[in-house]
Amino acid sequence: MAAEGGMKCVKFLLYVFLLAFCACAVGLIAVGVGTHLVLSQTLSQGANPGTLLPVVIIAMGVFLFLVALVGCCGVCKENYYLMITFVIFLSLIMLVEVATAIAGYVFRDKIRSEFKSNFQKQMQAYPKDNTTARILDKMQEDFKCCGATNYTDWENIPLEPRGRVPDSCCINVTQNCGVKFNVKDINAEGCVEKIGGWLRSHMVEVAAAGLGIAFVEVLGIVLACCLVKSIRSGYEVM
Repeated sequence: MAAEGGMKCVKFLLYVFLLAFCACAVGLIAVGVGTHLVLSQTLSQGANPGTLLPVVIIAMGVFLFLVALVGCCGVCKENYYLMITFVIFLSLIMLVEVATAIAGYVFRDKIRSEFKSNFQKQMQAYPKDNTTARILDKMQEDFKCCGATNYTDWENIPLEPRGRVPDSCCINVTQNCGVKFNVKDINAEGCVEKIGGWLRSHMVEVAAAGLGIAFVEVLGIVLACCLVKSIRSGYEVM
């Protein structure tokens, strides 16, 4: 009877943590989509670490959600094979998460280099592409920055009149404020360093979220293994 009561408790905890898995999955998908939207504005499309990383995160979130559904069915039906599948897939997800974290750390300098290179390319397209202009203006306004390295990058861009910077570089953005500007009235710092600093400042939150997800996954594996052992031993679990 004690064993049966213990397994009922395990089942209840598994239901709770499967809900947490679903929440983690939705969170990963949201992070992946957000990262993709940010990077797609500044990195060229193609198979490179910068553009592939958010795709991996989104795929991982979708896969985690499907695995959580498998786990729910396995717990509800007390099906040995579904629970084994759940444990195996969840273990694979943890390995992919570790590999993604390592890849992000290893390729961090390459991603920064690509970011700077593509930002400079988009600066060249600024005078003739309204969509690119809107993207760069919004980025410069949001992050209070100007140019890739600093505001002098705009000296090589054929803006009219010559010698101006985009109005989005101004501390107080008004029409034509970048035409005859004073350095003290614009955001002189470059966007590459400014956005890189913003990302670094949020690494603690990202790391904490990753550890939280890993804890939930390990606990889910342990509880699932307990239920598998109970099913295999022939306990009657209601």
